Amino acid sequence: MTPGREPAGAGDRVTGLVRALRAHGFSIGTGETVDAGLALTAVGFEDRGRMREALAATLLHGEGQRTVFDRVFDLYFPLVEGRETDPGPAAADDPAADPAAALRELRERLAAALAAGDGTGLDALAAEAVGTLGGYGATPGSDGWSSYQTLSRLRPETLLARIRTALRQEERGPEFTDRLTDDEIRRRIEDFRERVRTEARRRVAQRQGRDRVARRAVEASADRIDFLLAGRAQLDELRRTVRPLARRLATRLAARRRRAARGEIDLRRTLRRSLSTGGVPMRPVLRQRRPGRPELVLLCDVSGSVAGFAHFTMLLVQALHDQFSRVRVFAFVNRVDEVTDLVARGRADPAGLGERILAEAELTGWHGQSDYGTALGEFAERYADAVGPRTVVFVLGDARTNRSDPNLPALKRIADRARRVYWLNPEQPALWSTGDSVAHAYADLVDMRPCRNARQLADLVGRLLPV
Repeated sequence: MTPGREPAGAGDRVTGLVRALRAHGFSIGTGETVDAGLALTAVGFEDRGRMREALAATLLHGEGQRTVFDRVFDLYFPLVEGRETDPGPAAADDPAADPAAALRELRERLAAALAAGDGTGLDALAAEAVGTLGGYGATPGSDGWSSYQTLSRLRPETLLARIRTALRQEERGPEFTDRLTDDEIRRRIEDFRERVRTEARRRVAQRQGRDRVARRAVEASADRIDFLLAGRAQLDELRRTVRPLARRLATRLAARRRRAARGEIDLRRTLRRSLSTGGVPMRPVLRQRRPGRPELVLLCDVSGSVAGFAHFTMLLVQALHDQFSRVRVFAFVNRVDEVTDLVARGRADPAGLGERILAEAELTGWHGQSDYGTALGEFAERYADAVGPRTVVFVLGDARTNRSDPNLPALKRIADRARRVYWLNPEQPALWSTGDSVAHAYADLVDMRPCRNARQLADLVGRLLPV
């Protein structure tokens, strides 16, 4: 994008940006889209950073949306327009240059730019690196561009010691600053890695179309990422959203209780009151009722890939504990143990909740694989007192029994004692009852719902809990 000039089709780019953000779950109305266009008119096109902030201020509703917005913005308003290949000085001067020597020279220039904190130089190096190292296909750049391939060959993370030495020679600071320096170098390296990813996406978008790449190649926000696919960093980001999400859910549940407290029409009192208006019921009388807060029981599979889903749900329910008359949390792999106190203490260190549960609770017997049949049977026998006519039970797990007995009678006993039982399954319904899954067998006894990400979880908790 040339500074100071309105990019071609600026209006179409704004509407394309809005469509892409809506595809990622952003709630953006027509009025906000108009405001975005007016904001761009006000700030102009001289400063790309001001453009970014103007659009963010008019389109975003929360800081958690910023990462996705920045990546989509870079596709519709890229730093450089139309550039596909950047062979670099060595390749341009000598087509037969030694690739290993060219790579060493590129790494030397990258180390110097990282040490100097030269943003403009790092942008140019990111473009050059993708152009020379990231192309794949029959000829360089003929089929696509890969940031993974670029970074695997360039290996910027191995430059830390070289950059530290350069900074130490320039600053000659005391030894105790080394840790701070290392953290700053790692931040600059990660920033460069993101520049490479942005440049690769830009080149792919130039060939395949911005709209397609914005929908498919831009990573979704944390609350829309499948629990089963989320990595450690994404789970950490999800844990940071527990408190705000709990506040929104508490507000929604309180509003439902206020509406439910009005009750149904009291026909007898309404007719009696209508006598004063000639038999016309001008002022209906409603039965007043005092809704009781439900008891909640969580029964969570904490084995394997479903553990992240279970831990996040535990933390969310703990943050919502004021909305229930009582909350009890049970975890299992192939044995069941109550972990209510561990979850309550987990508020101080949510990232370590999983390790504490595995270390302090008795969840496994003679093997470490999940066994739903044994766990359900043990829960029905040992913790029958946890379930009563006011209790809502949430079972969290993928219903994969590792070919063991599913113990359907145990789940039936739990369902008979509880007010309602909901099974939240993090797998997509197309995978239910494939392989060792007995999801449909359990779904015949209780209400099983797919729950693949934090957004779905919040919606289900807000809709399914009784008032």
